[in-house]
Amino acid sequence: MDYRDTPDEAAFRDRMRAWLEERKGTFATSGDEYFTRMGEWHRALYEAGFFGLSWPKEYGGQGLAPVYDVILDEELARAAFPPRPSLGYLVVGLGHHGSDEIRKRFVPGMINGTERWCQGFSEPGAGSDLASLTTTATRDGDDYVLHGHKVWTSYSDNADWCLLLARTDKEVARHKGISGFIVPMKQAGIEQRPLKMISGVTTEFGQVLFDGARVPAANMVGAPGEGWKLAMTVVGHEREPSTLGFAARYSKLVNQIAAKSEGKPSADLAWAAVETEMLRLHVRRRLSEQLDGVQHTSDGSLDKLLMTWVEQAVGHAALDVVGTKDPELLSAYLYSRAQSVMGGTSQIQKNIIASRILGLGV
Repeated sequence: MDYRDTPDEAAFRDRMRAWLEERKGTFATSGDEYFTRMGEWHRALYEAGFFGLSWPKEYGGQGLAPVYDVILDEELARAAFPPRPSLGYLVVGLGHHGSDEIRKRFVPGMINGTERWCQGFSEPGAGSDLASLTTTATRDGDDYVLHGHKVWTSYSDNADWCLLLARTDKEVARHKGISGFIVPMKQAGIEQRPLKMISGVTTEFGQVLFDGARVPAANMVGAPGEGWKLAMTVVGHEREPSTLGFAARYSKLVNQIAAKSEGKPSADLAWAAVETEMLRLHVRRRLSEQLDGVQHTSDGSLDKLLMTWVEQAVGHAALDVVGTKDPELLSAYLYSRAQSVMGGTSQIQKNIIASRILGLGV
């Protein structure tokens, strides 16, 4: 595999660097300001031609190879800018399961940043065991009426739309009674309850309560009972690191920690550097496979485990070297503790790997 840039990729990287150089210090990379201004950052990237790079042109993307997303992620991390908003899993979900009308109506606004989105999957009693969700959607004329409780809903307080999973049939097997909807968030019957994180952030996650909110039946994604297929597409893409820029961000954090170590040896920092390089090479391999047309399914669980190990290794290094003296690095450590739960627990990922990849227990 040749990881060097082609002439076109090198030109794109140079243009990206020049654009970022002109905007140094204009966007926070952490804390409430980062999450509050995420929509502004999204639109700035899009208007400059740096968002939606690998998504279809017909919806406002640029139709480029996934390698351009990786270059973008690398340069954002190198220049200490915020990561690009992670909407790829929603675009992929609608692209695979939405009707032509759904895609034409919603994907362009998702890509250009004029409409904000959140994902309503997890519930207080249904996180990794997503099939046990209890939020219901009951047909009433041309609408469905929603009742239920979602939690850990990223960016819900600023969202215009929510890609929601709800139970539409209680009489069938639990995986088959779930449907997906695109729910308008600015309406009566929806209550927002922000969640304050241990890092002090208050604008990233929230609880969302649905009590009689309505969604048009036309906003169902796929057919009734096909929500589980939608969910598996979304979380499968969400768990892959290659298009999310995690590897570049971990490298940035390792460099920050090393700069503050004052040359003092740290086994935790050395291990974090090794783990980060391992993930970078793994991401490059995944990218090569994507360019060759390889479709990843359950392999996303492998990626998720690797991300968890790397992020927590980096977090431990930050705590070992810097302790509580640097708020940003302390926040990186605190946030890393959630990685083994968010997006599907490590235990669930190991079960998926055992059953679907290794064929154990079959």
